[in-house]
Amino acid sequence: MTHVLDNITVIDLTQAMAGPYCTMMLGDMGAEVIKIERPGKGDQSRGWGPPFMEGESTYFLSVNRNKKSLTLNIRSEAGQKILHDLIARADVFIHNIPKQASRERAKVDEATLRALNPRLIYCSVSGYGNSGPYADRPGYDMVAQGEAGLMSVTGAPDGEPYRYPVPLADMTTGLYATIGILGALFARERTGKGQSIDVSLLESQTAWSAILAANYLNAGVVPPRLGNDHPSIVPYQVFPAADKYIIVAVGTEKLWAAFCQSLGLEHLQNDPRYRTNADRLAHRDELTAELEAIFKTQPADFWLEKLRQAGIPNGPINRIPETMEHPQLRARQFIVELEHPLAGVVKSLGNPVRLSDTAVSYRTPPPMLGEHTAAVLQSLGYGDAEIADLQSAGVV
Repeated sequence: MTHVLDNITVIDLTQAMAGPYCTMMLGDMGAEVIKIERPGKGDQSRGWGPPFMEGESTYFLSVNRNKKSLTLNIRSEAGQKILHDLIARADVFIHNIPKQASRERAKVDEATLRALNPRLIYCSVSGYGNSGPYADRPGYDMVAQGEAGLMSVTGAPDGEPYRYPVPLADMTTGLYATIGILGALFARERTGKGQSIDVSLLESQTAWSAILAANYLNAGVVPPRLGNDHPSIVPYQVFPAADKYIIVAVGTEKLWAAFCQSLGLEHLQNDPRYRTNADRLAHRDELTAELEAIFKTQPADFWLEKLRQAGIPNGPINRIPETMEHPQLRARQFIVELEHPLAGVVKSLGNPVRLSDTAVSYRTPPPMLGEHTAAVLQSLGYGDAEIADLQSAGVV
C-alpha cells in the first residue's frame, strides 16, 4: 500500500496529547514515527488512569498507534549523540519543551538541529508559543480552554463556565501541527529547505472563536452564554423528548415551513411572532416553551422519524456507547482494532481523513515502553554489546 508520507521519518519528543495526536496522524499517513521516551518512565500519559489494560493506560493507547518507542536519556551526552544521529537522517522533529534554555541544555534547540540537517522540519508545540511575554510558561489544556475565552460562553446562562470534556485545546493544537508539517514538507519539495513551525494551545483554542471574535472586534458585541441555543437561529437547539434529548436544526425559512407542516404546527407557522427567523429570535423563549411542551409528549424516535421524513436536520444526543455502535461509523470502519502484545485487542478511533489513492492505514498498536529501542539503535549501526552498555549506563 502506498501512503502520502512513505519514506518520511518523524522524531517525536512529545508527550501527553497535543504532540502525540499530531504524530499519530502522521503515522497513519505512512510516516515512520520514532517516539523518544524517558527510560523507566516514558510518556507521562502512560500513567494517566484508570482505566488500564494490563498496565497500559487507555489514555496513552488512544493516540500512539503506528509509532516506535525508543527510550533515551537526552540529558546524557551519549543520549544526545543518538538523538542527533537520528535527526541527521530525519525529515521532521517535533517537541513540546516550552523553554528555550531547556531546549539548549538538551541540545534539541533549532539552531543545533538545523546545523545537523538543513532539510529538517522543526515543530514546536507549546502552551503560548515561542515568542511574547508568556513564551516560557507551561501550558495545559484546561488553562487554554479558559484563557482563550470559549469557557466563558459554554454552559447554562445562569450556571458556571464549562470546559469541553475532552482535551480540545490539545487535540486542536495537534491538528494544526499536522497541517503545518504537511505544508512545510510540501514547501520543501520546491525549496529543498526545512523550516520551523510554532503552534500553541492558546492560539489554537482561540481560533475556535472566529465568529465570536469577529462579532466583538468589528461590532463590539460581547457574546452571552446561551447554553445549547444558537445565537442567531431559532429553533436550532436541544429539546427534551419523552425519553431522551434530541437536536433540531431549522436553519432556513423553507425548513421552518416544512418543520411546522410535518408536525402539524401550522398555528405556529402563521403566528406573527414566529413568521421569520428575526421574529423567532425576538420571541425565542415563548417559542421554545411551546415546542418543549410538544416534544415531551412522544419519545425521541417518534420525532426523529417525522423530522427525517420532512428533511429537517436532526439527531439524537447519544451516549458514548451509542455513538460507538453508530451504524454509519461502523459501516465506514471508524473503530480501529489492533493486537497489542500485552493488552490484547486495543480499539481506538480512526483517522477522519479519507484519501482515495493513498489511504491511511493502521499498522501497529501503541508501543510498549522502549519496545523498539534495540531495533532503532541497530539501524544506526550499534551492535548488541554497545546496546547492552547503553542500557547498563541508563542511556536507553
